[in-house]
Amino acid sequence: MLSTRVAGKKFGVTDFVNPSKLGESPLSQVIIEMTGGGADYCFECIGVASVMTEAFRSAKQGNGKTVILGLEKDGKPISLPSIEFLFGKCVMGSLFGGIKPKTDIPILAKKCMSKELELEKLITHEVGLQEINTAFDLLLQGKSLRCIIWMDKLAA
Repeated sequence: MLSTRVAGKKFGVTDFVNPSKLGESPLSQVIIEMTGGGADYCFECIGVASVMTEAFRSAKQGNGKTVILGLEKDGKPISLPSIEFLFGKCVMGSLFGGIKPKTDIPILAKKCMSKELELEKLITHEVGLQEINTAFDLLLQGKSLRCIIWMDKLAA
């Protein structure tokens, strides 16, 4: 089974930052220092307003783009420093990755069938329905990327 770090490296992730190990340093400042001015693209995937703000602040001035993928479950507004927009940063949302179902799903299906897009490599665990709590524990521990829960598989 792959750890999320190992899986990320296999799919091209170059650097990892654990915010819980930064002490008093803001995540955006660490990313700006790591990248020499900010990331070209920042993706927020979990739906937390404060993380959306940090992603925006982590983007490079001039042409940094922040893509919001997560839905803020409590409906909290995000607060972004307006001056950073004047220096060329932008933020946008993307529902389902911005795909156009009619044209893009057949292309993705073809790539999956030809093994050009290897989705099975994203699966780190498989459990039966009775082990659903194990699946959640693995996710919370950062040990699971994607877990398949089999409805017909009983625990041994």
